[in-house]
Amino acid sequence: MDATITLGRGPEFLFKQEINLLTDKSEAGLYHRFWNCALAVLNCGGPTADTLELQKRHKDFQIEIKQGARGNLLILRNAPETAFVDGDIISGLQEMLFAVLRDTFYPYLYGPFESSEQITNLVFRMLRNAEIFDSNTETNLVVCWGGHRINRNEYQYTKEVGHQLGLRNLDICTGCGEGAMKGSMKGATIGHAKQRRRGARYVGISEPQIIAAESPNPIVNDLLIMPDIEKRLEAFVRLGHGIIVFPGGAGTAEEILYLLGILLHPENEDLPLPLIFTGPESCRPYFAQVDRFISTTLGTDACRKYKLIIDNPIMVAQEMKLGLQAVHKFRESSQLPQYFNWGLHIQEEFQHAFEPTHQNMKKLKIHQDQPRHILAANLRKAFSGIVCGNVKESGRIAIAQGGPYEIYGDPEIMHHLDELLEEFQNQGRMRPLESKGPDTYRLMKKE
Repeated sequence: MDATITLGRGPEFLFKQEINLLTDKSEAGLYHRFWNCALAVLNCGGPTADTLELQKRHKDFQIEIKQGARGNLLILRNAPETAFVDGDIISGLQEMLFAVLRDTFYPYLYGPFESSEQITNLVFRMLRNAEIFDSNTETNLVVCWGGHRINRNEYQYTKEVGHQLGLRNLDICTGCGEGAMKGSMKGATIGHAKQRRRGARYVGISEPQIIAAESPNPIVNDLLIMPDIEKRLEAFVRLGHGIIVFPGGAGTAEEILYLLGILLHPENEDLPLPLIFTGPESCRPYFAQVDRFISTTLGTDACRKYKLIIDNPIMVAQEMKLGLQAVHKFRESSQLPQYFNWGLHIQEEFQHAFEPTHQNMKKLKIHQDQPRHILAANLRKAFSGIVCGNVKESGRIAIAQGGPYEIYGDPEIMHHLDELLEEFQNQGRMRPLESKGPDTYRLMKKE
């Protein structure tokens, strides 16, 4: 399908430098990134979510930006038919397309982003530029993490938890994909409808390679695409008021380790941020494995940072509601804004973009002789590389050319890591087992 769209909400007025960046097809330009993200959005609900297959199927897709008399025009050629109804592009997908355009060029107009303060300021400015903030907002935004590859029973559970959150007028923020992310949002829409809640927020936060591999679900009404996974994770924990973790694979483990690493830092000891792990009864062994991995690598102090609630959506919502009240009270007494968690201390180890090359993966320091929060940061990078090799275009190409990533660490940690990853694969939560593709990693014990 072809379409010509007048730009609106956010990027309606572009100047020459912005247009040049978005249309530049060289390595220094942003056209390829813009093209990938736009195709992923237009593929929402399409027949495939495989990045390379999607690009192959729509290799003739083109996207252009032109200046018109009344503003800038976005011209689509050979776009996926599923993005249209009777020849007109679906309104929600059009809004997401504008978000892609807005967030693709914005980080490259300002910089550099080297210090911790500069990186946090970038996260804040991107959220502000996307009009995510509301100074009158309630302390009610719950971040829901979990896998996009979950079974029907787990999906139904995420919907029921979302429903209970919606009944309590809580809004939802996710990674914007399918599975647990879609389920929690879908359930919340029903709860909000029952409470006649208007203006409910369904915030989706992604990054270019993730969104190219996992199209956003159609419920998202505020889409934000951060420059890399680290900025994306910081946006989650600074924007959200509480976090719920559903079952998932390597990506969910990465998110857990990121947050626990931050919460284990001494400066965040007394900072309230409710964290709940939950799933149906069938997921009890899954969370027992995750809990065991955390306790044996990061210690029992890390386990005290979260609550585990199995098969009880009502209790999850009630506990989260109580936790959010504590967050509101703390920020009010500390004179901190409710809409952005400035009080959270995040070290640079969690902020700088980690490029999971074969060399960088091999150099990771995964050993017990270091502070717990630094070990968590390095374990998070290991999982980030595994995710990259599983779902991201760059990682899958790198592994096809150079073989699996090698990860070195203390024998005990490698043993527990191997157990956890093997369980993820046995449960079908990681791509290689199901796709029969190449191994993405190899764990190496360093004596």
